[in-house]
Amino acid sequence: MSDFNIKQIVAQRLGENYELHEKHINSTLVKVFRTIKFDRVYARAKGSYLWDKEGNRYLDMLSGFGVFGAGRNHPLVAQVIRDVLDLDLPNMVQMDCAFLAGLFAEALLKRCPEHLNAVFFCNSGTEAVEAALKFARAATGRNKVAYLDHGWHGLTLGALSIMGNDEFREGFGDMLPGECIPHGCLESAEETLSKRDIACLAVECIQGKGVRMPVDGYLESLQAICRKYGTLLFCDEVQAGLGRTGKMFSFQHWNLEPDIITVSKALSGGYVPVGAMITRRAIYQKVFNRMDRCWVHSTTFGRNNLAMACGLVALEILEKENLFERSAVQGQKIMDAVHALKAKHEVLKEVRGRGCMIGIEFHEPKSLGLKLAWKAVHAAHDGLFAQMIVMPLLDKHHVLTQVSGNHGDIIRILPPFIISDEDIAYFVNALDNVLADTHNVTGPMWELGKNLVKAAMANKSGKTQ
Repeated sequence: MSDFNIKQIVAQRLGENYELHEKHINSTLVKVFRTIKFDRVYARAKGSYLWDKEGNRYLDMLSGFGVFGAGRNHPLVAQVIRDVLDLDLPNMVQMDCAFLAGLFAEALLKRCPEHLNAVFFCNSGTEAVEAALKFARAATGRNKVAYLDHGWHGLTLGALSIMGNDEFREGFGDMLPGECIPHGCLESAEETLSKRDIACLAVECIQGKGVRMPVDGYLESLQAICRKYGTLLFCDEVQAGLGRTGKMFSFQHWNLEPDIITVSKALSGGYVPVGAMITRRAIYQKVFNRMDRCWVHSTTFGRNNLAMACGLVALEILEKENLFERSAVQGQKIMDAVHALKAKHEVLKEVRGRGCMIGIEFHEPKSLGLKLAWKAVHAAHDGLFAQMIVMPLLDKHHVLTQVSGNHGDIIRILPPFIISDEDIAYFVNALDNVLADTHNVTGPMWELGKNLVKAAMANKSGKTQ
């Protein structure tokens, strides 16, 4: 019998996190976390909160980039995992049709529009996107794909090919053949798709980077253009789906009828990774169109018992705890309260989103002193001001948030749907306090800005050496 004891290992070595990562994993990421003072050691999590090794509580307004809609470490998901382990079920036999995968597919498709009636399970959002691209190309016989600028779809090579954030492509060579369409430009979409060589158009109905919202009629018109030229409409619901925007899927806000969707994140229940690509049966069968092609797209871990069980119970929790409705209500409360701060803070431009998917954007202030300080920070890097906001939110107020990408003056918040009114008030008061500090150009906030400028300039210098 082995004397391996994971509880003992954690008790003895928790706190070595950043040293271990610096030595064995991503040392550059460690440097970033230390620079922005995000190098906390979290020891416990529950619901809307994290606790560090010293016992300090933090309000989690990121939810693991949208994973924890039902909150962290939900007891029912944990119990289901224990129950599945106790059953000693056969797992990943491969040469069989796994029972829990069948149950999960049935449950998931019941919650989809009727025309979406076939599912492929995988392990993550980006894998689901890879499946969507392959299935679209197989179904249409077309080689090219199209996507909207500023979109986010994942970092594997296929998903990266439809990424609307160019900085993530640097150094990775040629992508899949595709066309980028400016977000909001129907004329460009018409011109691109009219060539009839685009297999699918990848769309985030609400774009995750920056939480960009479509103008009225835009998405409906995009769908019509897709139908006109035989291009499949692919809605990426990895972040925006499963209640994040207040509905099961974000495309339902616009009554769209996509040909393919992808889901992940909250589908996992926060414990075991799972992703899914859901499409029309006719598209699905274009891939598995002969008996000798029954394996042409597959994944070893995609239908494993723990992932399937977590997906089943995650759907149950979202519905039985009325979390779609709660996401819509609580998210609107956050947006209303942040919007009310505009009268007090000239750097606050707007708050936007749906449900608990929210972007808060800042802009150049009008008063001379603040304007000069703003310009100085932006001369070094156009993403530093947002970083100046998220750092004191964490350090001073113990609120975990995130800048929305490497560029722009936007922070993104993705709170769990269970967030309480008290926590909403706490977050808004913390944001109010941090923004108030920006009014003093000789105070600690702009001193922090100077330090970030120095770090940014040092980083630029390192790149050019």
